[in-house]
Amino acid sequence: MTQLSETVKELIAKARIVSFAGWEQSHPKAAIAIFQAADDAFRYLSDEDLSQIKTLSPNNSELIPVAQLLRDRATEIVDESREQVLATYPEIIQPGGGLHPPERAQACWRDFWHFLRCITYGIAGGHTEYTSPTGLHYMNLLYQELQVPLDAMILGLKSIKAASLKRCQADQEQILAPYFDHLISQLATFQIR
Repeated sequence: MTQLSETVKELIAKARIVSFAGWEQSHPKAAIAIFQAADDAFRYLSDEDLSQIKTLSPNNSELIPVAQLLRDRATEIVDESREQVLATYPEIIQPGGGLHPPERAQACWRDFWHFLRCITYGIAGGHTEYTSPTGLHYMNLLYQELQVPLDAMILGLKSIKAASLKRCQADQEQILAPYFDHLISQLATFQIR
């Protein structure tokens, strides 16, 4: 396994892409604390978390079943997205490719899992604007430092969106698309120097 530089370790710690700032208007502090605890542990919201959020914040809970569904199907959604990226960029995991050696590819697929996790927070909370400009800034710097293939990551996010939406009811697609589009548009602003 390649050793991570101190710079990369610092950037990883700061690259927290979700922010619940501004949710006070729609959620009591206790509900925000549940979201924050899940994010701090880098995990999806549990059934118990979702149930408590629904009780604490009933006006913003109509999409909780969707967050639950996507959480439960996260592995297959990420697998499908990975297949799409590899079908489009087969050379990416070959020597010299942007996701070589295998640890790099694993880190990328892990990011897909985390992207979906962050999107489910937005969905469960009814907030399409769930990202932290500061956290995204550090993620951009991290991706620059690691020379992450951005085109493949953006395709991966678009594939996560497609794989997720096809698992939801057709009449929900318009409601759900903005949660995915928000993160896609944020990543699309990243620069590789």
